[in-house]
Amino acid sequence: MIATGVLLWLAPLEKKLLFLTRLMGLIFLTGLVSTLYGAADTTEKLLGDESDGSRAIPNHLIELLIADPIDENKVVKITPDDKPLLPFSTRQTCGACHNYKTICSGWHFNAPDPNILPGRPAQPWILVDTATATQIPLSHRPWPGTSRPEQLGLTPRKFLELFGRHTPGSGVGEQESTNSDEITREFISGKLEANCLSCHDADPAHNQAEYAIQAARENFRWAAAATCGFASVSGAAKYMPDDYDPFMPMPLEHPKLVPPTISYRVNTFDEKKRVFFNIVREVPAERCYFCHSNMYLVKKETEKWESDQDVHLAAGLTCVDCHRNGIDHNITRGYEGEETISANPLAATSSCQGCHLGEKSSSSTPVAGRLGAPVPKHPGIPPVHFDKLSCTACHSGPWPAQKTTLVKTSRAHRLGTLNVNKSPDAMPHIVSPVFAKQPNGKIAPHKLIWPAFWGVLKDQNVTPIDIEVVRQTAGEIFAKEKLTVSGGWLSLGAEHITEALKKLSSEKSVDGKPVYVAGGGLYYLDETGKLCQQDNHPAAKPYLWPIAHDVRPAAQALGVRRCEDCHSPEAPFFFGKVWVDSPVQGKDGVFREMMDMYEIGGPVYVRVNWFFKLLIIGVMTLLILHILGDLYRRGLLWLGKRFKRS
Repeated sequence: MIATGVLLWLAPLEKKLLFLTRLMGLIFLTGLVSTLYGAADTTEKLLGDESDGSRAIPNHLIELLIADPIDENKVVKITPDDKPLLPFSTRQTCGACHNYKTICSGWHFNAPDPNILPGRPAQPWILVDTATATQIPLSHRPWPGTSRPEQLGLTPRKFLELFGRHTPGSGVGEQESTNSDEITREFISGKLEANCLSCHDADPAHNQAEYAIQAARENFRWAAAATCGFASVSGAAKYMPDDYDPFMPMPLEHPKLVPPTISYRVNTFDEKKRVFFNIVREVPAERCYFCHSNMYLVKKETEKWESDQDVHLAAGLTCVDCHRNGIDHNITRGYEGEETISANPLAATSSCQGCHLGEKSSSSTPVAGRLGAPVPKHPGIPPVHFDKLSCTACHSGPWPAQKTTLVKTSRAHRLGTLNVNKSPDAMPHIVSPVFAKQPNGKIAPHKLIWPAFWGVLKDQNVTPIDIEVVRQTAGEIFAKEKLTVSGGWLSLGAEHITEALKKLSSEKSVDGKPVYVAGGGLYYLDETGKLCQQDNHPAAKPYLWPIAHDVRPAAQALGVRRCEDCHSPEAPFFFGKVWVDSPVQGKDGVFREMMDMYEIGGPVYVRVNWFFKLLIIGVMTLLILHILGDLYRRGLLWLGKRFKRS
């Protein structure tokens, strides 16, 4: 330091200034880095945020907490003698020991956050309105082929009314509304906080279907508590007047209105006013099933007992053995390439290849064969298959048939909730398995939905019209037609579409050229008012998302019965029929060939088959000519010897 000071004193003024400027910059950067590091390093960790290494499950005998109705910065304890008796808050109760904000940054909650990378496209929410012949995939994540909920007029509150049943809370459930009417209703119903119990409550009396009921009643504040075995909720915030105060209940003018009310089972509280929660760290598969079940309608009557479990579950694994996360709930989704966008250290080893082959792992120790996973050899399979196909192409989903089949999912068809439509024709119509290219270029099995909606065409881009605008403007046109008992499509003729488009074009709120998208086609009116159709418009493309489960064992994988499983004229992999779903008369019942989904120029199976056929024919021809030549040579030698003897 002394030598530096001497040199600085002897240096010219310009160099002194330059040196001092650089020194100040270095000090500033050092301070900034120290501050940021210190802030990250000194972040307060709560009791349950960091494990001490024990695999035992901590006892959750805890107090029930809720934010003070008057001052939200204060937390109050719930006791059985409270009047009124209120539901506990997961934000406060669970957040007393676990960092609630960190938890809600996880994949199941962060869809509305624009700063989160969307990752591989997955199952969307599907808005269905049979009265206007609409089924359209929605997502808060920017997945190609989906629309934003707000484009259809779905505010966060309206979104929860439709889909809150199968959300884990937080995310959309805790978004701040800017609509004055919704702010009033939000005070009555509360926010839909993260429902930690949906996954971690091991009590056999836990009732997740009750969560769906409370969401439909707009009892968002009560929803999580209602799923507990020790609590019961009645009434509905949905029907309460705007001046109702849930914290100061008073007699209502209308005797039939029942306000949301909670009661706790006798002996729920101990002598210290604490409640026991049967909490597990590793979520049982049954909890995942409520939102992640599939029902493939391979025949008219499909029963659960007729299908087999995923091979991993049958082997004793559970969902969270592969789909893991820490306190940040950044759960691994388990697809190839996830490690490029995910900070989860297990992302690379949680895909099919990562677990079974150990590829793309930076670990210095062997990682292949995790949890007893067999390391496949794939003898005799040309390496090109592993460049063109995902593992799931051969191993996942139902065995492909000549025609795709309808499939129901929990989130799309309300599976597991009360009064669900069990008709095989129930909307929305999802078909599977469809072999198509993923974003990484590999072919995989998918589920598929054909969008059908009313929109506006501008610069060749189609934006959906607010569903309420469609109902109010053109609803009377469709009201003349009878809806099917099963809840299937409304049958639309050319006259219906023409009349609806004319009405929408006269609507002031519709800025642009009205169109109708259905079955892969775009319907619009030309200058003369004639209905026209444009095929293969980008907005009319089907939305697809990959299938991961159920995984079939190796003995039931495609190709186990030789190459003809895929490379033959009858193989569904190339020549399966994909149902084109449409409410337009004359368009339903149309099919496309499976290979059209690959977006390739010509059937690969033909090129492969003809190559091998020509190769075999060429080799056999050469072999026959060689044999004939050899016989001819031997014959000449034999004749020569006979001639000499004679």
